[in-house]
Amino acid sequence: MENRMKKEYRNVFAEIGKSEEEIESRLADIVDTFFHKEGEKVCFPAGEDMAYIEDTGNQDARTEGMSYGMMMCVQLDMKEEFDRIWKWAKTYMWMSEGENEGYFAWSCGLDGRKNAYGPAPDGEEFFAMALFFAAHRWGNGEGIFDYEREAREILSACLHKGEGGRPGQPMWNHENRQILFVPGCGFTDPSYHLPHFYELFALWANEEDRAFWKEAADASREYLVKACHPISGLSPEYARFDGSPMDKVPWSSDRHDWFYSDSYRTAANIGLDYEWFGVDKGQRVAAERLQNCLGVTNGENPFRIFEVDGTPLEQEALHPVAIAATTAQSVLAVPERLDGEAGLSEAGRTARMWVEKFWNLPMRTGERRYYDNCLYVFAFLALSGRYRIW
Repeated sequence: MENRMKKEYRNVFAEIGKSEEEIESRLADIVDTFFHKEGEKVCFPAGEDMAYIEDTGNQDARTEGMSYGMMMCVQLDMKEEFDRIWKWAKTYMWMSEGENEGYFAWSCGLDGRKNAYGPAPDGEEFFAMALFFAAHRWGNGEGIFDYEREAREILSACLHKGEGGRPGQPMWNHENRQILFVPGCGFTDPSYHLPHFYELFALWANEEDRAFWKEAADASREYLVKACHPISGLSPEYARFDGSPMDKVPWSSDRHDWFYSDSYRTAANIGLDYEWFGVDKGQRVAAERLQNCLGVTNGENPFRIFEVDGTPLEQEALHPVAIAATTAQSVLAVPERLDGEAGLSEAGRTARMWVEKFWNLPMRTGERRYYDNCLYVFAFLALSGRYRIW
């Protein structure tokens, strides 16, 4: 089925002079590395008709990676792999009873045993979006492969847990329309805010919930303006509903108020949202500020841990490739075309530098490759015009 909405997608690699043949060849290598290449892949078969995405740094399967893998597969027209990953997630991660009935356990062992019985809301929103796209690209099947029904059921649980005697708590705050870090908590994660998904949920979710999703899209864009630092453009891992960094969370003594692993996705999401819908509530400029902060202000040292004001700390980033990939993807929020260097604004030159840096950067190897390479694949799809609405 042809794309339902936007018909043309920006190919930033072409803007910096890469040919379609180069882009296709590079994408084929990336897909082979991520899904198939021994010693480097993160997707592994399980039995005859299932597969899981492994977090190779933690030796588990997470709803984050499983839902990411499904999104990659629907974008790449890999239906068999999509169905394998989805069947593993539905078989082992989905919870059919208890407080979190209707949600997915955020972490499972590679044998399918649940490591936890709580969900992580970013998994649910990616599962739902990937399933809608699968329905539109390939058509619905039967049972768990009735993709559209499954997506709607996930979103209904996300909004209506706790109502009508249903156990548990919703994943969105009904007053401010913001996604929660975990159901029932009093704060959020800026990188979970996906207004471009909510715009589509407002079209395809259960009819009684569509107004909520439209309001959530607006609320998330407005929230991202507050969550991204007004000078550096950096966002914290976890933040309060007013956008201020969370210095403490109830269950951990670790810091989450700095620019660290989760945070990298925020600017990338701003870029993809702007590419798909072109709506700016003031959040777009955060991407330019971040590119400048990491590429100019800290150009010799962009892969450290940072305070959200842009101050570099001594610790090296755990996921340096992820920083480069997501910063490059955020270039989609820079409306200036990057053809040639002559005549580019300062923001355009910085954006072009990040795209070239990413093009020349190999995928990560070793035990920590999972998170970096997930975001690497998404960035390549987005910057080549292949991360699309289906």
